[in-house]
Amino acid sequence: MERVRRASHAGSWYTNNARKLEEELNGWLGAAGLTKSPDVRAVIAPHAGYSYSGRCAAYAFGNIDPTNISRVFLLGPSHHYYTPKCALTRASVYCTPIGDLPVDQEVIEELSATGRFEFMDLSVDEAEHSMEMHLPYLAKVFQGHTVKVVPILVGALSSQSEAMYGQLLSKYVDDPKNFFSVSSDFCHWGSRFSYTYYEEKHGAIHKSIEALDRMGMEIIETGDPVAFKEYLQEYENTICGRHPISVFLHMLKHCSTKIKIGFVRYEQSSQCKNFRDSSVSYASAAAKVDASGEEEKQD
Repeated sequence: MERVRRASHAGSWYTNNARKLEEELNGWLGAAGLTKSPDVRAVIAPHAGYSYSGRCAAYAFGNIDPTNISRVFLLGPSHHYYTPKCALTRASVYCTPIGDLPVDQEVIEELSATGRFEFMDLSVDEAEHSMEMHLPYLAKVFQGHTVKVVPILVGALSSQSEAMYGQLLSKYVDDPKNFFSVSSDFCHWGSRFSYTYYEEKHGAIHKSIEALDRMGMEIIETGDPVAFKEYLQEYENTICGRHPISVFLHMLKHCSTKIKIGFVRYEQSSQCKNFRDSSVSYASAAAKVDASGEEEKQD
């Protein structure tokens, strides 16, 4: 029996009009003007409403060459539901206004058999937006190609759990038919987010926020999960997808394919100039097979 996860945020976070959605996605992908590369094996992309982060997300999804990919793992943070674990979907299909994406039941069962995952109810699944906001872009990029999804809700993990899940999922990175879509926004700044870190040396508040975010982005690019954890502990930057990003960094550390993350776009929802303002930052990255690193590993 088919268990359908509805496109529950369509009509609010993005349009539920298929033609309009296609036009928007085409427009953003066209404006990004990226060359698709089979070497791109993962992206980090934002998950805000498309009027805020749709343009930025195109700089991640526009890198994807769908030709040889048959499975996309989604790693998204949990905004409303508390779990110290990772949770798997009970749905068999994820809907979008421009085409549905079947869930890879075989891999879900394989992950469940490890005993490390829980299952989330459909109501939890549909309430969460972090993975859903990646789905229309994936449906668009994979139009005309057969692809299945493996959605994984990443809970409030301890450092030990991040490492454990990273190690457990790393074997999937070595299969070039697998792709990974990691969901995260960056700094949520302002009193409404209870976060107003500011370094005067940068001048305007929005410049200080950008410097803080870029410091985190550069650490993520090094691929070092420990350095990323130290950065989060020191600055407490409100990167909502810090757990999925950390799991992904551990995956790259444990897999045998050398993959390098590179950020390609950074935006802010607005430019904060005083302490009454607020903003959310968005950053897009592509993770590519590093040919030079491959040679090193083979020696």
